[in-house]
Amino acid sequence: MAYVAKDYSSLIGIEGFSETLLKNHFTLYQGYVTNVNKLADSLAGMLKEGKTGAPEYSELKRRMGFEFDGMRLHEYYFENLSGKALLDKSGRLVKKIIGVFGSYDAWEQDFKATGSMRGIGWVVLYQDNINGWLFNQWINEHEVGHFAGCAPILVMDVFEHAFLTDYGLKRPSYIEAFLKNINWAVVEQRIK
Repeated sequence: MAYVAKDYSSLIGIEGFSETLLKNHFTLYQGYVTNVNKLADSLAGMLKEGKTGAPEYSELKRRMGFEFDGMRLHEYYFENLSGKALLDKSGRLVKKIIGVFGSYDAWEQDFKATGSMRGIGWVVLYQDNINGWLFNQWINEHEVGHFAGCAPILVMDVFEHAFLTDYGLKRPSYIEAFLKNINWAVVEQRIK
């Protein structure tokens, strides 16, 4: 079964994100989907041929984590964008945020600080599936830094391709635009 790139063209026109930036970002995402399918085919062929002991098999297995996580993180990212649904200040998400961080403002400050760290990667608001705890986590690359047993609730891309076209090196301005465009209904649905 092959993965199919989802259509996020409905995001074109959201405030703070140019059409050029979004179209480039969609193309990058589509490349991850294509590479996941190519890797899956190659790995299946090597398995069928009994080449699982080959160094190439090992390297393709490692590469699959990068490509798959790149695909999936972009899907989370695009799906929690749009700005069409405001934050429900009496909803489960805000109650959990206040329970962990003390206030929404404290959570947002931590989220922004995490996104402003030097380097490339992702910021993910995770929920621990065991105890429900929320935390903002830096993900370096796509496959490094994920917490086992935790569900992504809110995902922000902080690789340069997500903001450089529109904001240059002004990452904090991009983070502000991102926060203004969160589809909180989608994020709320991800809370358990």
